Amino acid sequence: MAAHARLKIGALVPVRLASERLPGKALAPIAGRPMIAHLLDRLAASRHLTPEHVVVCTTTEASDDPLVPVVEGAGARIFRGSCDDIIDRFHRAVERFGFDAVIQADGDDPCTDTSYMDRCMDRLLADESLGLVMTEGLPLGLGSKALRASAIRTVWEHHLTEQNDTGFIYFFSRTGLCKTETVRPVSMDHQLETARLTLDYPEDLAFFRALFQELYEPGQVFGIDQIVPLLRSRPDLLAINAGLEERYWRRTRDKARLEYRVAGEIRRVEC
Repeated sequence: MAAHARLKIGALVPVRLASERLPGKALAPIAGRPMIAHLLDRLAASRHLTPEHVVVCTTTEASDDPLVPVVEGAGARIFRGSCDDIIDRFHRAVERFGFDAVIQADGDDPCTDTSYMDRCMDRLLADESLGLVMTEGLPLGLGSKALRASAIRTVWEHHLTEQNDTGFIYFFSRTGLCKTETVRPVSMDHQLETARLTLDYPEDLAFFRALFQELYEPGQVFGIDQIVPLLRSRPDLLAINAGLEERYWRRTRDKARLEYRVAGEIRRVEC
């Protein structure tokens, strides 16, 4: 038996309903279901996961109470922790559920692609020295990461900035605290720089509703092989939330002011 076959693999999804740009977006209806339900479908479809090993990491705030019945109704689990410190939420969730490695998908991305979740985890499991494997070059919102529990613990031990809900992954990818690799698109057909598949603004919600109207069938999960060809053939869909990228990345740069400590020295993450 391969060593990794004995590992307990889970998934972590950070979600909170008190979003400053689009409050309650995780429960916004898309194709007659809460947005988060579509993401949970894609995680449950991973060959590394079962629904009960998918954990939505939310906060202890009363405003996040409505998430609980939706998540548990899908067969997934809830972990409740720090309001702003996602690193702490992740570390404590991994300890609570005993995961050795996790797929990490962002709660803003209902179309996160299952095949790339599996590719990231496959690569992580193939090399015990890796702490993080993340996608690169996919349309925004389709990618994901695979993290080893030891890397989460290392980052938790060194991170200083507790308000890290924006840019938390930079603690892993830009500090040297863990060894990192990337998974690139396996085909040119999986690349489309002008596509935006993350939910932050009302225009994004309108885009997802239009996309699901074209592709969604109950009980089935569509992915990158269906999404990119459709968007290439339908510039009208791309236009729904076009022009938001500059605003999105400017906010990320402004908010991701992250510090950590190594050997007694305080350092800032380069963003």
